[in-house]
Order: sequence, then structure tokens, then C-alpha cells
Amino acid sequence: MTKTPYKIGVVGVGEIAKNQHIPSINRNPDFEFAAGVSRHQKTEGVDNFTAIEDMISARPDIDVVSLCVPPQVRYGIAWAALEAGKHVMLEKPPGISVVEVESLARFAEQKGVTLFATWHSRYAAAVETAKNWLADKKITDVKIIWKEDVKHWHPGQTWIWQAGGMGVFDPGINALSILTHIMDVPFHLQEADLAFPSNCETPIAAQLKFAGNDALSLTADFDWRQTGPQHWDIYVQTTEGEVHLANGGNDMLIDGKAHFSADNAEYDNIYARFAELLKSNQSDIDLMPLKHVADAFMLGKRSVVEAFEE
Repeated sequence: MTKTPYKIGVVGVGEIAKNQHIPSINRNPDFEFAAGVSRHQKTEGVDNFTAIEDMISARPDIDVVSLCVPPQVRYGIAWAALEAGKHVMLEKPPGISVVEVESLARFAEQKGVTLFATWHSRYAAAVETAKNWLADKKITDVKIIWKEDVKHWHPGQTWIWQAGGMGVFDPGINALSILTHIMDVPFHLQEADLAFPSNCETPIAAQLKFAGNDALSLTADFDWRQTGPQHWDIYVQTTEGEVHLANGGNDMLIDGKAHFSADNAEYDNIYARFAELLKSNQSDIDLMPLKHVADAFMLGKRSVVEAFEE
């Protein structure tokens, strides 16, 4: 398939769509933003619908659908789009379970359309540089510190506290998506401690311990109660020095010295990748970050902490 620009409809016109997806679409000549689907929001300059079925019926010329709705409702919408022969992009996390995303992947293959399960943090500026630097080095120790203030970054988003919303793993999975991309050595979850607010169905904090080959030490500390400086850091110790991915993967330091830094262009890079997949009629569905989170919910020891109050 070589047709461009691809007419694209965005389903779920919330903050992430308005601040990231739509601007990136408008900057990419391979796409034409054609419609928005939302129960509550409207976007100027394009057709607006309240359900994806209405968009599919009224705009059969729309080739591509980008889903920015909460993961709890994404499966049915994605299925409807695939059934109509549309190519589909899934915001992270791609779904609320591994099996449902695998089901979508099989259906997309049957329909001969592209399915792209995105991990936006993998497209942060320094991630690929770090992957290349680590390629020929032995990794001995990894520490992830991913701490932010949920009240600042996710105000009023009640879905994240409901079953399937993932809680602190909504940002934490970003770190895992980077790590599973830059590390070639396998690792698996060994222990997890999850802290659930007494009034929530998902955790507000998590401490993870992984095991790997050759006595690899790998830990992750996720916390949504952080005040003051925010932390989105991954430290990878090797026999030849330490790589520190800072600022969510946009900055890279080697042994504490700045090595690479660039502006955040994650979503521009996502849509560039999506265009590549469309032109080559391929899909990109890596579920490893979601599998690690599923393991955390399966293996994790649970404690109840004070109620979360917005």
C-alpha cells in the first residue's frame, strides 16, 4: 500500500490526543487529519462523531484510525475499525490484557491491515543511542526510578484507578518499554510489592525485582506520590561504564557525563513509524512490556495504603 496522505480519524479526543497525537499528525505529510470521535469533545476543521461506527459509515474514505481512548474500552472500538478494514494505531498500553491484544493482532492479520501497538517512550530522543551503545556490552545492574506526581500529570482521570486502568503502571510501563527495547538479554519478574490506596482498584506504587542470566540485578521503583523533582530515570551498569537515560529517555549520560540530548519528539517519531508500517503493509505488536506488568499483578504482594484524594 503506497497511498498518501492517509486520511486518519482520531478516537478519543482528550488531552493526549489534543496535545500530542493531533499536532504530530498535522506535522506529518503522510497523514491528513480527517475526523475526531468523542462523546464530549469536538475538533475544529474536521468532521466530528460520537461513535466510531458513525465515522465508518459516514466517512468510508478514512483509511486509518488512531485510538486514544482509555484501555478499558479500546478492544471493541479497535475490533470495529479492523472489521471495517481500517488500519489501527493503539495508544499505550495497547489493552487491558495480553490475550485481547493478541486477539486483535490475529484479526488484523486476517483482514490484511496494519496494527501498531505503540510504546511512545521507545521513541524518546536518546533511547536508540543508548540501545546502540549497549549492544556489545555486558550489563550487570539496572535500576529504574520512575516517580511522578499523579495529581499534576493525571488530574481528574478516574479511569486510571479502575480495574484495567493500571494505576502507577500507566507511567511505569513506559520505563519497561524502554528497557525491553535497549536490552538484548532476557529477564523476568521475581518479586513485586504493590501499594493500593484503600479506595482504588489499581496501585499507586510498585517495587519490582527481576532476575536474569549471569546474576543480572534489575530493580524498578514506581511511585505516583512524588512531590518536588520528578524522576524518569534508568541506570544501566555495564562492565565498561554506566548509561543513565534521564528525562524519560530524552537525555543520555555515560558515567555521569552528558552524551546525548534532544527535544522530545516521541509522537512525531511514532507517526513516522506508523507511516512506514502502512507503506510496507506490516504490523508492529510487541507485548513484552504488558507481559511484565501482567506478571506484576499476578505475582505481586499487595498492601493497602491511605486513600487517594484528588
